[in-house]
Amino acid sequence: MTSVGAVLEIADLSVGYGGTPVCGRITARAEPGEVLGVVGFNGAGKSTAARTIAGKQPMLDGDVRVLGLPVNEDALPFRRQVAALFDEDAFFPSLSLREHLQLVARGHSVSDPNAAVDAELDFFALQERANAVPASVSSGQRRRLLLASALIRPSSLLILDEPEQRLDPVMRERLGDRINAYADGGGTVLLVTHDPALLLSTADRCLLIDDDVREIAPGRAAAEIAGR
Repeated sequence: MTSVGAVLEIADLSVGYGGTPVCGRITARAEPGEVLGVVGFNGAGKSTAARTIAGKQPMLDGDVRVLGLPVNEDALPFRRQVAALFDEDAFFPSLSLREHLQLVARGHSVSDPNAAVDAELDFFALQERANAVPASVSSGQRRRLLLASALIRPSSLLILDEPEQRLDPVMRERLGDRINAYADGGGTVLLVTHDPALLLSTADRCLLIDDDVREIAPGRAAAEIAGR
C-alpha cells in the first residue's frame, strides 16, 4: 500500500481497547521532512492512536506502514526506523543519565557515541546532572532525558506524544527548533501536542482526532487546542 516517497501511511486505522474504538477511523500519510500534528480534546484518542502507530498496542482494524514495513515493535527493521516518546518513565534505576544515553547511542550504532551523548546533555541542560540516577533528578529532567533518548538515535519516523510536558517555555522553544531540524534532515514527525505555539512553529499539516477524524490547517488546529 506504500506510495513512493511516503514514510508513514495509515489506512482506515481503528484504535481502541477491548474491541471498542475510541475515535473515528484514521487515514493519513506523511512524507520525508513533514511534521504531522495530531490534536484533539482530552480523551479523544490521540495518545491511543500514536501508541498504536508505534506498535505499543494492537490496532483494531486497518493498516499502518513505515517505509513499507508493517507495525511490529518486536521486529528489528521496524524498531530501527521508529523512535518514540510517550508519557512513561522507563529507566534503569542504577544507570546515570549519561549511561542511559550511552546505552541508546551504542545500541543504535551512533558514530562517536560519547560526543553525541555530550551534545544531547548540553542541548537539554542535563550536563550538571549527567552522573545522577533518574530517581534523584526532577520530573522535568527525566522528561528531557526521554527526549534526548529519542533524538540521539537515527530514525526515519519520530513519534512524540505531548513532548512539551514538564518543559519550561525556553526548552519548549528549543524543542520546536529541534523538531524542525529533524524534519529538515529528512525525518518525518508525528507530533501529538496541546501546545499551540509548538504546533504552529513545527506542523505542516494536522489531524483532528474526534468521532470523525479529519485533516485541518495548523492555524485552525492551534485555535482548537487553545479553546477558541
